[in-house]
Amino acid sequence: MPGTAPNQPPPRVGVDEFSTNAALVDGVRRYGAGWAAGALATAGRLVGSAEFQENARLANLHPPVLHALDRYGERLDEVEYHPAYHRVLGDAVAHGAHTSAWADPRAGAHVARAAAFMLFAQVEPGHACPVSMTHAAVPALASEPGLADVWLPRLYGTGYEPRLIPAAQKPGALVGMAMTERQGGSDVRANTTTAVDAGGGTALITGHKWFCSAPMSDAFLVLAQEPAGLSCFLVPRVLDDGSRNPFRLVRLKSKLGNRANASAEVEFEDTVGWRVGEPGRGVRAIIGMVHETRLDCVLGTAAGMRQAVAEAVWHARHRRAFGRFLIDQPAMAAVLADLALESEAATALGLRLAAADDAARGQAGDGDRERAFARIATAVAKYWVCKRGPAHAAEALECLGGNGYTEDFPLAMRYREQPVMAIWEGSGNVVALDVLRAIAREPTSAEALADELEQQRGVDPVLDAQLGRALSLLADATREPEEAQAWARRLAEELALALQGALLVGHAPSSVAEGFLAARLGEKRTLGYGCLPDTARTAEILARV
Repeated sequence: MPGTAPNQPPPRVGVDEFSTNAALVDGVRRYGAGWAAGALATAGRLVGSAEFQENARLANLHPPVLHALDRYGERLDEVEYHPAYHRVLGDAVAHGAHTSAWADPRAGAHVARAAAFMLFAQVEPGHACPVSMTHAAVPALASEPGLADVWLPRLYGTGYEPRLIPAAQKPGALVGMAMTERQGGSDVRANTTTAVDAGGGTALITGHKWFCSAPMSDAFLVLAQEPAGLSCFLVPRVLDDGSRNPFRLVRLKSKLGNRANASAEVEFEDTVGWRVGEPGRGVRAIIGMVHETRLDCVLGTAAGMRQAVAEAVWHARHRRAFGRFLIDQPAMAAVLADLALESEAATALGLRLAAADDAARGQAGDGDRERAFARIATAVAKYWVCKRGPAHAAEALECLGGNGYTEDFPLAMRYREQPVMAIWEGSGNVVALDVLRAIAREPTSAEALADELEQQRGVDPVLDAQLGRALSLLADATREPEEAQAWARRLAEELALALQGALLVGHAPSSVAEGFLAARLGEKRTLGYGCLPDTARTAEILARV
């Protein structure tokens, strides 16, 4: 009978994943999104239910299947997903995890949307890819009035229809992107896909893309070369008359993780696209999308950290060893508390960036200053938080012992999932160098970041020392941008740690702030998890989990 096995923790189901996440609740209130607490609690109960978790398991157990041809040998170019994946994705869309911040702009809208995104990504990360890309596509499309009038109402819809039919016939639409090619990767200016002007703002696109995530989306932002240079186009899968736009799916990638979501190699042949932005200014047109998806990489990693901590602490609260519960064993408590500190720091930084998006969109605060801050801080956070994800997942998995290493428990999936966040939208070197690019090209971004850090100067000597290291490197990079390339990673790391420390000192309980400073910034900091000082208040830290 279920639940009768001796000394085995019960399944972690029937949990309100929002209300039990103190760091998330605090951040939502702090940044003016308290009005969304009720809806977020509803979403929290949904993703914490046994039914949703079973859908998440099935979506990852049964990966997508490519049907390039139909049974008569005609091009079909469709991907078949398990019904559980559609249920998960439909739930996320229904709760506005994709575009609610744009559809209902108000104070705290981006923070509320970030929290919803994190709740769904915490339990099933694969579907978060099309959800994130749809959110991120809005700024690009909004810059093109003709396309915005047609497509933005579709993206704002909260209904989900998985079939390939005209987007106008659906209760909502999803948008993906296809930028990289096999010869270029992050160097999109090396792209060879071409676009021939067809009049009326359209072009016929021919070429390939090496990675196209979520290929059953309704439309894609695609980069292609024109005589004026690299341009951006909106490419629908199905045209308004119901005909299929040429969109050949060559194969699906066999990926380490992100298994519920399909990623494909695609080929175009006279594929119709609508130009977004000016000819030859494709990178500029799509850069807003890159910013938003980078932020979602931070949020997605933080969501994964939350899942890892929650599952590890749940196990330790219910499992006995050597006469007492694991959570009461000092060595285990130190590991769990350290994992919780990492999770809380990532959540605090992700929500701070979402709040900057609110201000940058004119919803609150100093828009120009916050826009400049977000420019550099998002890259800093993308580098560091996503780098921390895989090791964090591995340590949490170890807390479950042999169970953690099996596919019957969710942390094996999480361990495979976390590395993609560090790769998507720019791997470590690309993002660290983008920090230098922000400093050189947008000096106000460095000034805004320095101002943010200086707000906590004098509060704690350990933090002051970190601020000194980070700001000194920032000044050096400003003076010597070429030389700074060799230590761009160190700069990103020091700035990220300073930001996380400043946020926790400013807003988190003293037990969390002091524990983080000692574990990450203090003289006795170590490389491994669980090496907290004797003064760490592990019970108070774990109480927030």
